[in-house]
Order: sequence, then C-alpha cells, then structure tokens
Amino acid sequence: MPTNNITKTPMNELGYNFIPKEYLKPGQDEYVFRNIQNRSGIKYRHLTAYEIEGLVRNNNTSDDWNNIFVSEYFNPSLVKNCKFYGLVRISKLEPYILNFSDLQVPVGLYNSTIISTDFGDNVCIDNVNYLSHCIIGNEVIINNVNELVTTNHAKFGNGIIKQGEDESLRIWLELCNENGGRSVIPFNDMLPGDAYLWSKYRDDTDLLNKFKEFTEEQYKNDLGYYGKIGARTVIKNCSIIKDVWIGEDAYIKGANKLKNLTINSGEKGLTQIGEGVELVNGIIGFGCRIFYGVKAVRFIMASNSQLKYGARLINSYLGNNATISCCEVLNSLIFPAHEQHHNNSFLCAALIMGQSNIAAGATIGSNHNSRGADGEIVAGRGFWPGLCVSLKHNSQFASFTMISKGDYPAELNIKIPFCLITNDVSKDELVVMPGYWFMYNMYAIARNTWKYQDRDKRVDKIQHIEYEFLAPDTINELFSSLTYLEKVVGKAYLLKEDLITDSTTEEQFIETGKTLLNSHNPVVDTLEILADDFENTKRKTVIIKVLKAYHLFKELIGYYGSTQLIKFIQKLSFKTLDDALNVLSGRLKRKEWINVGGQLLLKDDVEQLKANVKEGKITGWDAVHYWYAEKGTQYAEKKLKHAMASLAEIKGWNLKELDANHLNEIIDNTIATKEWLTKSIYESRAKDYKSPYRAMVYDNTKEMESVVGRLEDNSFINQQILELESFKKEMNSLKKRFEIGMATI
Repeated sequence: MPTNNITKTPMNELGYNFIPKEYLKPGQDEYVFRNIQNRSGIKYRHLTAYEIEGLVRNNNTSDDWNNIFVSEYFNPSLVKNCKFYGLVRISKLEPYILNFSDLQVPVGLYNSTIISTDFGDNVCIDNVNYLSHCIIGNEVIINNVNELVTTNHAKFGNGIIKQGEDESLRIWLELCNENGGRSVIPFNDMLPGDAYLWSKYRDDTDLLNKFKEFTEEQYKNDLGYYGKIGARTVIKNCSIIKDVWIGEDAYIKGANKLKNLTINSGEKGLTQIGEGVELVNGIIGFGCRIFYGVKAVRFIMASNSQLKYGARLINSYLGNNATISCCEVLNSLIFPAHEQHHNNSFLCAALIMGQSNIAAGATIGSNHNSRGADGEIVAGRGFWPGLCVSLKHNSQFASFTMISKGDYPAELNIKIPFCLITNDVSKDELVVMPGYWFMYNMYAIARNTWKYQDRDKRVDKIQHIEYEFLAPDTINELFSSLTYLEKVVGKAYLLKEDLITDSTTEEQFIETGKTLLNSHNPVVDTLEILADDFENTKRKTVIIKVLKAYHLFKELIGYYGSTQLIKFIQKLSFKTLDDALNVLSGRLKRKEWINVGGQLLLKDDVEQLKANVKEGKITGWDAVHYWYAEKGTQYAEKKLKHAMASLAEIKGWNLKELDANHLNEIIDNTIATKEWLTKSIYESRAKDYKSPYRAMVYDNTKEMESVVGRLEDNSFINQQILELESFKKEMNSLKKRFEIGMATI
C-alpha cells in the first residue's frame, strides 16, 4: 500500500543547504543568488548581546542567533513571538503604524515562523505560520498567511527546467488546440505576437527550436533563487503562496492558493488579487485584476486584463485590456480587447484575434463531435457570437462576424467580413448578410473602436494594436468579398437563365456578376444567391442584400483610401497636389497583411522576421520585441501605401495621373460617406429610444431618460457630430489650399 514520503532530517538543517552542495560552483555558497537578488544596499551587522536579550524576552527563538543580521536602525522591541531558522536579515524597524485602506498594522515581526529570509525597511509581518526563502521589500505588509514559501527549484511561472530536473516537468501552454500540437513555453513579458508566431508556424521546426532557445537563454537554470515581494505590497488573509515573484505595490487578499507565478506590479500598473482565487503556473502582467473565486492554471494574462467572478482560465493566453468573468476558457489564444462576461459561456481551442465579445450561453467548442479532441476555431477581429450560439470545430470567421442566436450544426467557413450569420431553422438554411454592421448597427462598431482605444492602458505599447474597423486586414477581406459576391451573383443569374454548361468557367461567373452588380441591375435582388463553401452541409447557404452590400463595400474601400490620403496631405502640409503625389509611387501594390497578436504586419515582413530568427540575425525575445516596435513606427507609412493602392484599385486610377478634379471627387465622396456614417451612428442608437418594446417598461419618456439617459446627451454621438463638422471645415480649407472649386462643400 503506498504511503506519504515523509523523511527525517536533523533540526539544525532547517533553513540551510537551500542549494545542494553538488550544484554549487567553486567559491559559491548557498546564498549566491540571494545576494545577487537583494539589491537593497542595506548594510547588515550581527546582533548585540543586548538585542539578543530583548528578543528572547519577547518570546523569540533562533537556532543560531549569530545567523540573525540586522541594520543600524533595528529595534528588537518590535519583534515578538517569532521563530527564526537559517540566515535571516532584518532592516530598519521603527515604531510606526502602516496604514493601507482600512488596514492599520504596527511595524515589526510578530507571531511568525521565519526561515532564511531578508526584510526591507519598516515591514509588518504578523501571523505568518511559515515564511521561507523570500526577499521582502520596504514597507511590505503580510498578515495572516498560512504558508509563504519558495523552493530551491522555483521558476515563477516560466516554462523552464532547473538543474537535475527532467524535461517532463517543463510547463507548456497548449494554445489553440486541445491536443497540444500548438504548445508554447510561457515566459514573463511574453507578448500576444510571440504566442501567435510560436503557435502558428508549426511546420517550421527551425523557427520553433529558435523560440525555445530564446526562452531558455533568457532564464538561468541554477537552483537557489528566492521569491521576491516588492516594496509596499500588501498580502493579507491568504492560505498558500508558493514559488511566487511579486512586484511592487501589489494587493493580495484572501487568496486560497498562489503557486509558481510571476505577478507583475508597479509603476506600469498595480495588480490586485482577491478572495477565493487559485492560480497555478502562470504569468500575470502589470495592472491586472483577479477577483472572487477565479481558477487559473497554465496561463498568461497580459497587462491590464481582468479575471472575475469564478472565471476559469486554463492553458490559455489572455491579451491586454481584456476581461473574462464567470465563464470557462480553455486552450485559447486571445488577442487584446476581448470581452466575455457570462457564467454559461464557454470558449475552447480557439484563436480569437481581438476586439471580440462572447455572449451568454455561447458554446465555442468541446462538442467532441469526432474521435479525437476538438479541432480549432479561428476568428478574425471583432468576433461577436450572440446569445446561446453553439459552433462546431473546425470553423473560421472573417473579421467582424456577428453570429445570431442558434445551434449551428456544421463547420463554418465565413469568408465575408462585417456580416451577420443566422441559422434559419424554419427553412433549414444558413443565412449570411454582408455589411450588416453598416446597415443596422453602425453605433456599436464605431463606438467599439473608440472604446478599445480609450481602454488601452498599456504603458509599454511595444506592439502597435490596430483598433479601426477599416484597416489593411479588413480592406483586403473586402476586396476578396467583392470577387466572391460577383462569382455567386453571376452563377445565380446564369443558373436562373439556364445558361450554365459544362464549359462555363468561374471567370465567366465573375464577369457576369460584376456586370450585373456594377450596373445596379435590379435583377440581382430577385435572385436566390447561394454559397456552397460556407458550411459543411448539403443545406442551402443564402446570401442576402448582396447588391447593397457590394456597393457598400466599394464605398468603404474608397473611404479608407481617401481618408488616409487626406490625412497624409494634411500632416505634411503640401502646397500643391503634385508635391503630395510625387512622394507616392505610381505603382503601389496592395499586399497581404497578417494580424500578429493584434498588430497588423505585412506578410512579407513576417516572413523576413522568421528568416532573420532562423539565420541568427535576431537573437532573443528582446530583439523580437524591438522588431515589433520598429514595425509599429513604420505602420502609418505602410498603411498609407496600402490605402493608396486600394484607392487606385477600386477606382481604376493611376495615382501619378491624379489631378485637382480627382482630389475634388475624393474630398466630396469622403464627406458624403462620413455624413452617412455619422447619420447611421445616430439612427442605429435612436432605434433603442423609438422602439415601443424598449419603451414599454417605462411609464413616460422622462422616466426612460432618467434610467437610460437622453439620446441628445450621448457623448459618443455628440463627439461624432462635432468631428464631422470639424472635418467639413478642414476639407474647406484643403480645397482653398489647392484652389479647388467650393461649390460642393
């Protein structure tokens, strides 16, 4: 019968031999890394006979008083009822009360068992049942903690292995897939882009090996590093804290278990951890909030993210400025600006590319509909599955896909952005509405852009995150969608007219559809337009409002290109149009972009990064992060070139041949589109006030406005109206500068 492995060692070994002798190099002792880690600069001395007498009188004990070192301003009267083992170093203790929130505690060491630990100035340690191998900063408060321990093989959440350990002990994050095929090694300061590159390019063994080397080189495998608790950190009423590195000014209260963690906190953001929390094998970024019964295992939380209300986060990376509460998230890589708030939502084996919102009852994964683990969900920016949506792996979604309530029975491959997906049970059809956001929900998509920018509280913005809904990634998707809509319209028309033969080509479908759509032919609205590659099933996939969406997409592409050109001209204050155009190449080409952790990067640049890593030109994660930052500074220029190429392509223009008439058209069209967008923002929000079903719970308008606020006082709408008026004035000035006629303003 197996038994617990309890061994016996002599009493005089408690607090000593933290690093086994066989792992010490010549000239080293067991305190070698402790002395490196403790950068306080405090000068310590032995206790005087008088101080030892005072400590004994206060009911303190030590295995060897010669191993207690103190600073010049040590006060023995502020140390009571403590047991000391091993080398302990105590700094200044003065008769003060430390006040934090509603907590008031006296400076000193009280009622604790303390083993081989260093203390900074004026700490309060009270009722810590077992405190071992820590370096504690100035004015730290630790009250009522059962166990605060660091082992000699502590890794603080990083996926490294220590001397003498087997590879099987390494911590991996199994992102995006339940079978571990996209696993990455977690490390402190891991950015969303790092996690994406490492988990994505699994066919590139040399690249993966380099990433592993980068991580291992960043951390030493020596035994004997101490846990650290930064200055002014407050820890109270906790059970187990083991192998944890904690930054400055953190606040931890009522946690059940914190094990193998790095908790970043300090000037870049104060981190707080609250009641009932259990965290194991993780990295927590600056400015994070974790409260109320959260369970997280094998995880990374990037800066300024939140876990609340019983959320469970396992084998996952949560991006910056994201919030998960109540629900369960497994094996997922989530880019910045993610929201998931409801107890009965579930996310598993997914790559969610940011600016996303998972509604109540959504079940994204774990249907176990095959003989193995779940497949994968890949969702572009702005992914919004609605209430009680159930999706089947594998599925993929273009940017800003909204999914209406329903159980979706088969795998989905939604190629068109900004669409609404509906499961029409009555007709047993999948219905796709391209351009839904701009037709019916403009307020939400526009406000979200503003909201995500406003909530980006990162101090170190190493990765430039794109929050605009019209950006290189979505514009490229719109171009692909135009061709796709032309194809399905042409096919639907030729099928209706019985003109399809065995020799009919896809190019003929596209040409027919393009002619019908560009001529605004009303016959398009009479066609049953079907997609045969959106859902893995034999039932129909019907695409609706195609004619309207097609011209809307073309207008949005033109608007994107025009606004970027106008910003460019305004920023550099060109005196003539020729001066502006001469800076631009007449042969700009629209290139492919990739969303790498929320940062949009040219595919060519990413390929070059991969090559540089494998060739040894980029030699560590710091260099990769420097590369992100450098590309971020180039983003505006590359986005401008993409926008100009897009404008030229959608208009059929040669940029070098643009003249004042073209600029006049650009300005007028941009004003018209901005007016329409602003009007749509207002009208989509106004529906909430005009609907009798929204108003029926209020006795009168005054009651409704007192509860939900007046539409006229909506700060976001008013801001958009002011921006429109300001834009019109700027365009007026621009026309004057280039001596363009003013009649259209």
